[in-house]
Amino acid sequence: MEDRRNFVMKIAAGMAPKGYMSVSGQAISNDDQIKNLFVHHVFFWLKKPENKEERIQFEKGIQSLRAIPQIQSSHIGNPVESTRKVVDDTFTYSYMTFFRNNEDQTIYQTHPLHLQFIEDCQHLWEKVIVYDAAG
Repeated sequence: MEDRRNFVMKIAAGMAPKGYMSVSGQAISNDDQIKNLFVHHVFFWLKKPENKEERIQFEKGIQSLRAIPQIQSSHIGNPVESTRKVVDDTFTYSYMTFFRNNEDQTIYQTHPLHLQFIEDCQHLWEKVIVYDAAG
């Protein structure tokens, strides 16, 4: 029974990160891989979040970033409403990307697709906050 429990726990741990949209096709499956990643998390507040056409334009733009080869995996999300005071649910979109290291993230910052996304979509947002972390 203990072997089965360990097996199930390993499977669950390996599948949890698959909730992120994988760009590379590689799932993060252990703590060492997670610890060694560079995480780039961006929050966007759109000027007109109720405007469907602008949301579609933004979503197409941000999805185009997935073609950048340095990205290991990424996740695009929307806020979940919360009554908890520690939760900020005021943003419109969250974009989290995982890189092997800071060098790959630096390449991403100047990649033509990233620069094109900024040029095409910056008029849509009123605020952007970025959190970068490495472990």
